[in-house]
Amino acid sequence: MKKIVVILCILVVYSGMAQEKDFVLGKIETIHSVVLNENRTLNIYLPEGYNANESYPVIYLLDGSADEDFIHIAGLVQFANFEWVNLLPKSILVGISNIDRKRDFTFPTTVEADKKDFPTTGSSAKFISFIEKELQPFISKKYKTTESKTIIGQSLGGLLATEILYKKPDLFSQYVIISPSLWWDNESLLQMAPKFMEAHFKQKTKVFIGVGKEGEVMEKDAGKLFAIVSQKKELMVSHFNFFEDKNHATIFHNAVYKAFESFAN
Repeated sequence: MKKIVVILCILVVYSGMAQEKDFVLGKIETIHSVVLNENRTLNIYLPEGYNANESYPVIYLLDGSADEDFIHIAGLVQFANFEWVNLLPKSILVGISNIDRKRDFTFPTTVEADKKDFPTTGSSAKFISFIEKELQPFISKKYKTTESKTIIGQSLGGLLATEILYKKPDLFSQYVIISPSLWWDNESLLQMAPKFMEAHFKQKTKVFIGVGKEGEVMEKDAGKLFAIVSQKKELMVSHFNFFEDKNHATIFHNAVYKAFESFAN
């Protein structure tokens, strides 16, 4: 009888220990940036059945910290990969964790009030250089990737994604731009001549622009951006969605899903 009791106790303890197992969503990588002079944390989701001998598209997520948008966007990517959904090819998601998003996502402004209120702003050129010269090569070396690269950004992240589209459009083949803060520097970005309109730009590119009930300026600016992108019809496949039942706080998840739907069609 004592032996049975001892065995049962051991089984109970072992059973309890076996149940204590962490749920791993992805990988955490650290990259040292010479351009930014700092270490940057990357949250990486690998698709189900990831095979190092296969090549995968890469989705780069701005505001990609674990306590920002990485977890719920990783869930969307997984859902879109299900065979019965089939909106996305199996893809690698790279969430770029923030250190100072106002610094990294904005170019210099001429608006004195913004300079005073946000003194660290204005270094997007360095951050774009980090993406181009350090981050993308790091991911391509670490993982087998295709030529398909997507960037997702909202608000100031949408401003940065738009700046890349305007100035270095070949860095990504797909752009998901949600609620972009194009009001920055008195809408000066919208007044620029975009590189994708130049004759030498030949890359086929998909652009999704989404905005909700977020005020007249933001809504009109998103519409202006769509009108500009739509002019390059022979190469730019553009989509616009107005989410009348969403605001700046609630739009992002639904908008990214809609972008995946749009790109699949």
